[in-house]
Amino acid sequence: MKKRNFKVVNKPLRKIDAMTLALGKPSYVGDLKPRDALIIKMLTSPHAHARITSIDISEAEQMPGVHAVLYYGNVPRIVHTTAGQGYPEPSPYDTFMFDSKMRFVGDRVAAVAAETEKIAEAALKAIKVEYEVLPAVLHIEDAMKEGAPVIHDEPEARAVIPVPYDKDRNMAAKVDMDIGEFEKGMAEADATVDHRFYNHYGQHCPVEPHVSMAWVDREDRIIITTSTQVPFHCRRIVAQTLGIPVRRVRVIKPRIGGGFGAKQEIVLEDVVAMMALRTRKPVYWEYTRKEEFISARTRHPMLMRIRIGAKRDGTITALGLDCLSNTGWNGSQGLTVVCNCGSKVLPLYRCEHIHFNGTVVYTNLPAGGAYRGYGATQAAFALECAMDEVAEKIGMDPLEFRAMNHIKSGDTSPIFRALGEGREGVDQAITSCELARCIKAGAREIGWRKRKPHSDKKGRFRRGLGMACLMQGSAIPEIDMGAATLKMNEDGSFNLLLGATDLGTGSDTVLAQIAAETLGTDLEQIIVYSSDTDMTPFDVGAYASSTTYLSGQAVQNVAEKVRKQILKVGAEMLDRKPSEVTVQDSKVVEKNGEGQVSFSEIALYSMYNTNQFQIGDISSKIVHHSPPPFAAHFAEVEVDTLTGRVQLIKYVAAADCGTPIHPKLAEGQVEGAVMNGITYAMTEQYLFNDKGRMTNPGFGEYKLFTLRDLPEMKTILVPSYEKTGPYGAKSIAEIGINGPMPAIGNAIYNACGVRLRSGPFTAEKVWQGLNGNLPEVKSE
Repeated sequence: MKKRNFKVVNKPLRKIDAMTLALGKPSYVGDLKPRDALIIKMLTSPHAHARITSIDISEAEQMPGVHAVLYYGNVPRIVHTTAGQGYPEPSPYDTFMFDSKMRFVGDRVAAVAAETEKIAEAALKAIKVEYEVLPAVLHIEDAMKEGAPVIHDEPEARAVIPVPYDKDRNMAAKVDMDIGEFEKGMAEADATVDHRFYNHYGQHCPVEPHVSMAWVDREDRIIITTSTQVPFHCRRIVAQTLGIPVRRVRVIKPRIGGGFGAKQEIVLEDVVAMMALRTRKPVYWEYTRKEEFISARTRHPMLMRIRIGAKRDGTITALGLDCLSNTGWNGSQGLTVVCNCGSKVLPLYRCEHIHFNGTVVYTNLPAGGAYRGYGATQAAFALECAMDEVAEKIGMDPLEFRAMNHIKSGDTSPIFRALGEGREGVDQAITSCELARCIKAGAREIGWRKRKPHSDKKGRFRRGLGMACLMQGSAIPEIDMGAATLKMNEDGSFNLLLGATDLGTGSDTVLAQIAAETLGTDLEQIIVYSSDTDMTPFDVGAYASSTTYLSGQAVQNVAEKVRKQILKVGAEMLDRKPSEVTVQDSKVVEKNGEGQVSFSEIALYSMYNTNQFQIGDISSKIVHHSPPPFAAHFAEVEVDTLTGRVQLIKYVAAADCGTPIHPKLAEGQVEGAVMNGITYAMTEQYLFNDKGRMTNPGFGEYKLFTLRDLPEMKTILVPSYEKTGPYGAKSIAEIGINGPMPAIGNAIYNACGVRLRSGPFTAEKVWQGLNGNLPEVKSE
């Protein structure tokens, strides 16, 4: 790849908010809470499925220090979705602020706003509730059986876009795709695999749980300061839920202590807004860790059937994936997550005969939602393990099998057109792909040549190597939009106003780098203000790996407009034509080297001399491509065949994200995503009793990897140049989470011959496999 010389992008510069965070300056919602803010607490359902037959809030309302109690009888009944997605939302309208029907253990019953947490909790105990307990759906396979309890029997529940939706059968969404003749392809194969895989529940576990506060200003507008990934979607949905105009709601996002998709939802904001209206006081609501596990959002558990056929020469003749997704008590993100199981995974390998089905069902369990990887995590587990199984059957090295079949630059896939996110997709060809180099670099680092079949290994402790190839996407083409505003100040600095949302990923820095590179100035001259629905231009928010690729193009476009204005004014000051000058180091200079004027001089001239105007502009961008990042992951494990314990020895992730705008931040995104995926694969697990109650909602029982658990890790960024992206960039933040389950699963098989098709990869499961009594794949 041709080396490109950049001055600001592709450099590991200091983050623009580094000192603020290092010095512990107030940055988060909790830091900004007014001292007189009322505290909100929520009474939740003890039953997975029930109907409230009576509720008495009178005693709670009369308690000193209690300012308001909300329940289904005193708030508007307006159906909506909690999914922070573009309008019209592809998620069904199946949620109310409060309802008389409970659909999971943890559902909202009544909320209290009081002067202290202690008073609020006492008021919750004073609320008297009687329930009619209903039969519950607690397993994904039972949701659509004949006679299954109907979870959403309310007449208002509906899909708002034309997609299959059958609430009477607990079906929240369905999508089908067939290309070629799948059964013919399977019949032509010399070897086939046909297996079930299951991806389990998992929680995002952000350091900062969901937290929001609100107050009513002097103009009777609701000001919401909240830890959200989607401030503009939040504003729209809160206004809808309260039945008020959008103009009466302002949403401000300060720093976020982690999101990972969990905060692409309206989870708290509708209640804090209503409480602020009722009390006319500032109100504050922060989830406990237990509430975060139970009442926030999770990864959609998914039961999958994967079928692959291949010739002995390695040609893939058929590729089929059927997904049954558990969306829990509401349908948030259900359709689009299951669509991504197909669209972000199946195009990875060339094949003429492809089948895909995704069915999303309601259960009386915690709700699924957006989670880093967004469907690709689930499907990559099934596909990449099955690829190893096919390779073994035809006698090929699994690395070589992938290398000969993976998509390459210039290729396309019919899946791109057939399957989008909740609708038909967009035709596109691959314009950048260095997956082959990723495979080679990762294999070299892990020592792939030393890999031997499990049958050759002896002794109690046995090591194995596994791999997985991955692709994702960059923004949602022809659906999502980003925008940016840029203006010049007297000293030659610039205000960059962004609707894009920095989750701690460093996107404020990355977007400032793009602006600075385009303008020909230093990063320190860019002042970023982001995510305020009153002050910044519209942006869909932080999801779908869109910020660098989509919002970055908006920033590049607006910076190019401003650069032209600067050149025009500078040329006028130098008595030259714009074509005779250029930008260099925060100055406009004559191309012949004779004269120059600084950005500060240009700004002052534009503001105070003839032809006065503000140098500045606004730009928005919608993309027509979603160039995939690619990655090859490799894992080395050691299995204790006496106990089944698996130790992860080394993990290698080689990734192609185009031009990394900030290489260190890109590496950090890969490493964070990989660790997220490793802990999901190895230890994370929701445990439920027979009534649908989660029994381990805390870090004492829900195991996450810590620094002491880290394996040796190696991240390799393999550069490419994506011509449709800003300075050659595409996305990086999500893809890394998709590799650990299949790579580690394949490594375990290579070590000891045990094929695990459901997570987490516990010692118990491995031990059962070693002793020939591994249970059938099924949901929790």
